[in-house]
Amino acid sequence: MTASILLLGSGELGKEFTISAKRLGCRVVAVDRYAGAPAMQVADAHEVIDMLDGAAIRRLVKRHKPDFIVPEIEAIRTEELLRLEKAGHSVVPSAFAAHMTMNRDAIRDLASRELGLPTARFAYARSAAELREAIVRKGGTGLPCVVKPTMSSSGKGQSVVRTQADIAKAWEYAVGNMRGDKRVVIVEEFIDFDYEITLLTVKQRRSQGGGTVFVEPIGHRQERGDYQESWMPCPMKPVAKRAAERMAKAVVERLAGPDGAGIFGVEFFVKGNRVIFSELSPRPHDTGMVTLRSQDLSEFDLHARAILGLPIPGIRYAGPTASAVVLATRDSERAPKYAGVDKAMAVPTVEVRIFGKPSTRKHRRMGVVLAHGATAASARKTAMKAAAMIAVR
Repeated sequence: MTASILLLGSGELGKEFTISAKRLGCRVVAVDRYAGAPAMQVADAHEVIDMLDGAAIRRLVKRHKPDFIVPEIEAIRTEELLRLEKAGHSVVPSAFAAHMTMNRDAIRDLASRELGLPTARFAYARSAAELREAIVRKGGTGLPCVVKPTMSSSGKGQSVVRTQADIAKAWEYAVGNMRGDKRVVIVEEFIDFDYEITLLTVKQRRSQGGGTVFVEPIGHRQERGDYQESWMPCPMKPVAKRAAERMAKAVVERLAGPDGAGIFGVEFFVKGNRVIFSELSPRPHDTGMVTLRSQDLSEFDLHARAILGLPIPGIRYAGPTASAVVLATRDSERAPKYAGVDKAMAVPTVEVRIFGKPSTRKHRRMGVVLAHGATAASARKTAMKAAAMIAVR
């Protein structure tokens, strides 16, 4: 199988996808806004551009003539992707999916108002005053609530507002950490959930039968709106699991259309048998890093197979597995060094993946620890223990 891929976004998820695509004979050009990004280190070629510059994206497509354009981040001039797809280029999983999910307002409107999926109460705000009104007015979200940019990544700009005194600070934090050029935030009610999951949902091409494949639900825990650990299995009551699959299939088929293909990370809150749609990414999901050890076909392998129209005969699971992130503790433009990797890897069942990012920011994900266990709880304990042994300097 030979195909050329233009990868728009070259972080750790793009790096693992590039490895999966290369194993299937693809040529990958990795693109990002800074040099030395993780996927660039394993790709055939790389480019550094501002991906909010539509003309720059168009020039790259003309230069490299890719078979597939694969967005890996949200902060892309998606209007250009729509034009490129209309001109005959293949955008994964579709230009419509990339365009709708670039902004949380668009995907939330589609999920709740068009498809009728249950969501938290939400509203949009374009100023601190509008944010206050959306929270405190009758029928508003009330307190506590969650405020986040309509476009960001890895939880940047997200905060929990517990008192009215926190509102102005939440607005400034969201605006200061948003991606792109749209000064809009979304505020949503705080859901008192039992747990939250990611349901990785694979939309296959017509040549594969056009069906939908689900990975077993992934449990995860977040801090500052960013994933800290994830695990499988995450037991769900059958009625709740069926509801999640039904909702995921509905939104994925709407976004991908009849010809789109690829993996989607669909997030849900679960309270008893009640399943509430949260967010969606039309690409591999950070919580899905656990699939690098939990099964024979990782989320990156599944994404590559779906894109290329290759069979997905089934997924074989390896038993209880967990992931835990390795975080930077300070800002630095110097190349990071890692202490304690040897100690972590001496823990039975543990694997360590260092992403290769060229600089650090406080709370930036720099690596991940993967571990097995007799149960998901024991795998989580092992992964967290090993991750705590690694220091980023």
